[in-house]
Amino acid sequence: MIVYFDTSTLLRVLLRQPNALGSWDRWNEAYSSEISKVEARRVLDCLRLEGALDDEGAALARESLVQIEESIAFVGLTPRVLERASLPMPTIVKTLDALHLATALLYREKKGVEMVFATHDKQQSVAARALGFPWVG
Repeated sequence: MIVYFDTSTLLRVLLRQPNALGSWDRWNEAYSSEISKVEARRVLDCLRLEGALDDEGAALARESLVQIEESIAFVGLTPRVLERASLPMPTIVKTLDALHLATALLYREKKGVEMVFATHDKQQSVAARALGFPWVG
């Protein structure tokens, strides 16, 4: 299985939240946008500043994030991705979600492969399905 992970799926595994993907380690290839690295680190920093993570927890979370990232290939935020993300979508799509969807769309087109879109965001899952992606999350 080839899977595209949005940041919500990475964070749910990282933070050991309920209902994390059961198929987390069952892919042949895994991809995400480089923006996932920024999004994930912003969430960890917010959790630290809010007191939900102490210094030790923040350090462990960052180490775990690096391990997760090593198992995923990251796709660059190119002018083509930005252009595709700015085009109309079949459903309501927020900015960062549009960047994830555009990345997955362009990668799928470039490689000519079937790709599963993984997200825990309901609105984004609707958009992914409307764009022809099988969905998990």
